[in-house]
Amino acid sequence: MTYVVTDNCIACKYTDCVEVCPVDCFYEGENTLVIHPDECIDCGVCEPECPADAIRPDTEPGMETWVEFNRKYAEIWPTITQKKDPLPDHEAHDGETGKLEKYFVPNPGAGD
Repeated sequence: MTYVVTDNCIACKYTDCVEVCPVDCFYEGENTLVIHPDECIDCGVCEPECPADAIRPDTEPGMETWVEFNRKYAEIWPTITQKKDPLPDHEAHDGETGKLEKYFVPNPGAGD
């Protein structure tokens, strides 16, 4: 099992989770984070740290797409290991639905 970041993170990008990760498997894009599913050790310490409830176990229904999304971008984006401020308008987007289609910005070179 692994944990993955879902669309709840997009346009918020809280980073409370990265400091508790014992294996530094978080990666940072312009407006979201991802977890490398092959590096995650399934310890679960990141899940309760996320204010946006964006971190979910891959055993939940429908997570297959998010596992691949996290893997794809973790192989392109840089590692993040220290907490940063969330995006400036994070409060307006916290809990919003459909954020992948509305706000996701892949970084150049990500293949999208």
